[in-house]
Amino acid sequence: MALPLKPILSALRHHRLTAMLLTLQVALTCAIVINAGFLLVERIERITTPSGLVEDELSVVTARGVDESTNAAAQQRTDLAALRALDGVKAAAAIDDGSLPLSSNIDMSGACASQADLDRAKAARGTEGIAGCISISIYSGSDGMLEALGLRLLAGRDFTATERGADKITAVIVSRTLAQRLWPGESPVGKQLYGFQGPVPVVGMIDDILTPVLGIGLDDHMVMLTARSRAGISSTYVLRSAPQDRQRVLRAAAVALDKAGPVRLIPEDGQRTYTQIRHDYFQRDTTMLGLLLASSLALLFVTALGIGGLANFWVGQRTRQIGIRRAVGATRRDILRHFQAENFLIVGAGVVLGMLLAYGLNQLLMRQYELDRLPLFYLPIGAALLWALGQLAVLGPALRATRVPPAIATRGG
Repeated sequence: MALPLKPILSALRHHRLTAMLLTLQVALTCAIVINAGFLLVERIERITTPSGLVEDELSVVTARGVDESTNAAAQQRTDLAALRALDGVKAAAAIDDGSLPLSSNIDMSGACASQADLDRAKAARGTEGIAGCISISIYSGSDGMLEALGLRLLAGRDFTATERGADKITAVIVSRTLAQRLWPGESPVGKQLYGFQGPVPVVGMIDDILTPVLGIGLDDHMVMLTARSRAGISSTYVLRSAPQDRQRVLRAAAVALDKAGPVRLIPEDGQRTYTQIRHDYFQRDTTMLGLLLASSLALLFVTALGIGGLANFWVGQRTRQIGIRRAVGATRRDILRHFQAENFLIVGAGVVLGMLLAYGLNQLLMRQYELDRLPLFYLPIGAALLWALGQLAVLGPALRATRVPPAIATRGG
């Protein structure tokens, strides 16, 4: 049997103000929850972005020297020998500052696919907007860096001892994304990468790894590895071991470094597993994720309370009318469907207005905070969520209305 709309619309006209207020509440909730949901998904994708490393096997230790007369290169070789001899260590390498994904310390440069592109970049005093040129993050480290970090070589080879011993950069290995950007559809091995210090041959390509800092104007996978390691008074070492051995390896590494050379200091944050490094980098994102989730759930809860409370009030006001309808033949199912349809119309009006507000709010956030454009498929998802919430919130009062006996119509008052 078709549900008669006339009684529903008539009832809503008699409660026009409360219906409008509830519609506005639903609209605001819809707009905020849709945008919050979009931000939640973005944060989750950011937090869960693979680094390209064997994260659960890595530990990092930093030792700061105090004697500037120390032969840094020789000391680094001594340190590596001691660290690689530790029980449980599969591989170890020294890395330069800014040579670890999510380390928050970045070494950047510009690179071009040809000399002509480089000339245009020099004339423009930068690579921005120059076709064939791009800003990249530079990773440098000692021999064994690929193995220690767990980087996968897709084409070409690792650096030779001669390339590592040179005074300047004589060869580079590029990430897959960087290769595709500069030489789409071609193998980068054998190509020349043109930088502000001259052309350098590309000897290999690795699978993508993240840059040390995300979202700063360059692609998060634009990475180039160089064969030159800048040994200094302070050194950072990456150790690869079984996941369960990482804490033990870190403690053993501190002892080994103390025995391997002159007095050096290991700062409080100088001994960390890569899991801790990743956690620290995304700490603000994780906090924001929790706040967005909590505020969205609280807003949905308040809206559900509003819908349910108003429905309860209306059931109390219409008890006699419900009894009369039961007396003239309306079934419990008819009463239930009446309140559900009434809620559907109110929430539906709020949802339509809320989707428009959600899109407008996203445009404002794009201008003010440079956020991405809201994908349109979030709108029907938000609408469905609010409609489902409305139906659940009204179910209790609607079931209470179905229990009103027909005999109530014969009572006075």
